[in-house]
Amino acid sequence: MESHYNIDQLSLNIPTAYEPELNHPARYINQLVESLASRKPNIMGRPREYDPRMLLKLILLAYSYGIVSCRKIERFARENIVAMWLTQEHRPTYRTIARFVISQDLEEMIQSSFKEFHDYLKAQGMIDEASFIDGTKILANANKYSFVWKKRTIKYSELNGEKARKLLQEIKQAEVKINVEEDNFDIDQLDTIIALLEQRIEELNQRVSETAKVSPNPAKQERRHAKKYLHALDHCRQKNLEYRTQIQIAGSRNSYSKTDHEATFMRVKEDPMRNGQTKPAYNLQIMTSSQYVLGYNLMQNPTDTRTLIPFLNNLAQNEVLGREIVADAGYGSERNYKYIEDELPDCTALIPYNTMIKENSRKWRSDDRKVMNWEYHAADDYYVNPQGVRFNFKRYAYRNDKYKFHRDFKVYQAEKYDENHRIIPQALTSRGNTKYIMVNPQWEYFKSKARESLSNSDTYSRRKYDVETVFGNLKAYLGFKRFTVRGLEKAKRQIGIALMALNMKKIAGRLSIFINNSKKIKEPLRISNEIPNGSFIKSDLCHSPVYF
Repeated sequence: MESHYNIDQLSLNIPTAYEPELNHPARYINQLVESLASRKPNIMGRPREYDPRMLLKLILLAYSYGIVSCRKIERFARENIVAMWLTQEHRPTYRTIARFVISQDLEEMIQSSFKEFHDYLKAQGMIDEASFIDGTKILANANKYSFVWKKRTIKYSELNGEKARKLLQEIKQAEVKINVEEDNFDIDQLDTIIALLEQRIEELNQRVSETAKVSPNPAKQERRHAKKYLHALDHCRQKNLEYRTQIQIAGSRNSYSKTDHEATFMRVKEDPMRNGQTKPAYNLQIMTSSQYVLGYNLMQNPTDTRTLIPFLNNLAQNEVLGREIVADAGYGSERNYKYIEDELPDCTALIPYNTMIKENSRKWRSDDRKVMNWEYHAADDYYVNPQGVRFNFKRYAYRNDKYKFHRDFKVYQAEKYDENHRIIPQALTSRGNTKYIMVNPQWEYFKSKARESLSNSDTYSRRKYDVETVFGNLKAYLGFKRFTVRGLEKAKRQIGIALMALNMKKIAGRLSIFINNSKKIKEPLRISNEIPNGSFIKSDLCHSPVYF
C-alpha cells in the first residue's frame, strides 16, 4: 500500500520526539557539558537570551562536523536534526554565536571540560601515564603580506636618526637662527626643535609683514628654508613614533602581522609554493594520550624549544601531566632537561636531543674532531685526541644566551711542548695559537641520561601514531587550518573548541568499534535506552559504568 504524503497536513510539533543513537557524539557532548554545571547568574549586563550550555553543545557538535563559520552554525542549528535535539529547537543568530565563541564564559567551560574529560579517561583506564607533546602551526586570520620585521624596523629607526642629524647640519648652513646643540642630539629632542622652528616661523611672518615692500626680502628666504626643514623634521618625528610603536608591539618576537598584531610570521609545512615562505600563524602545543587531547596551549614562538617550559607549567597546574613526558628532538635542550629534573622530579623525560641519531652513525663516530670520540681520563681530568695531543683542564667559563640562560663550561688547553720541550705542531692552530676545547659537563650529563632513558623504554615508539594522528585529524578531517578570529586569547578559545570536538568524535568512534566487534562475535549486547540524570551509560562492554 502506498504511503500517504502531504506536507500541508496539520501535525503536532514535539521537540523531544527524536533522539540520536547511543554512540552518537551528540550524546557525549551533552553529558560532558551537563557535567560542568556552569550555571552562573548573569548579574551585570543585559539578561542572557540563551543558556551558555546550549550554545557550547551546538558549537561542539558543529565543529565535530567541520563547520567553523558562525553563519553556517546558525544554519546548522535550523536544519540539522541532531543539532535541533541538542538545542531543543532554539535558533541563536550568528552574532550570538560569534560573541559566545570569544567570550570569557566559553574559556572557563572549555578549560573545565578538559579536566573533566581527563578524569573520566583516567578512571576508565583508557589512558596511561605517558604524555605525548608536540606542536604544529595554525594560520592566523591575517594577510600574509602584512609583515613587520623587528630587525628591519630597528635598522630604519637608526637611519631615521641619521637623517634628522643631517637636517640639523643643513639648518645651520642655511642660517636658520635656532639654538640647537648638534653634538648631544637625540632623536627624542625633535619635539623641542620643531617647537623652536615654529616659533622662528612666527617671528619671520611678522618680519615679512613689516618689510612687505623690501625686495629681495631676506626674511622670506629664511622663512622658506625654515618651513622646508619643519616639514622634513616633522616627517622624521612621525616615523620615529611609528618605529617605536612597531618595536613595542613586536616585544621579544622577531616579527608580527599588521592585520593581527599578536600573530608571528612562521614557516608552515602547508606552503603551496614550497619555497619556505613565512606566513602569520600561531604555534599550537598539545598533550595527548591514546590519541585524546588532554591539554593545549597557543604560543607566539615559532620554535618548539622555548614552548615546552610554559606548557609543562600549564599542564602541571591543571593536574593532567603524566609521569612520562614524550616529545621529539625539537624539545631537547639543556634548559628543558634541567627544568624537568628540578621542577618535575616525579616525571621522566623521554626526549632525544638534536644530534642523538647522528651520534650513532659511522661517520660521526669516526670523526676525530668530535670530543666524544676522544680518550678521557677522569682521575687527572684531561683529554687525549686521536693525534695524541693532551688537553689539560685550565679554567672554568660561562655563557649566557640571548634568553638569559646560564651555561657553565670547562676549558681544556692543549699541551704546547713535549717532554723535550719541543713544540707539538698538532697542538697549534693554522695561525700558531694553542688549541683549546670547551666542555659543558651539565649538558653531557643530560645527554647521557636521555640516551639511557630512551634505551630502557618503549614508550617513545608510540609518539608518531599518538600525537601526529591528532594533527592529521584536526587539519584533514575537521579542516581546521586557519583561525577565523584575531588575537591570541580569542584564537586560544577557538582552538579549544576544535580539540574538544575532536575528543568527542574520537570517543564516539571507539565505542562504535566496540559495538561492531561485538556484533561480529555474535554475543548479546545490552545497552540501556535510558540515560539517567547521573549521566552515565552502562553496557556489557565495560566492566565499570562509562560516565562524564
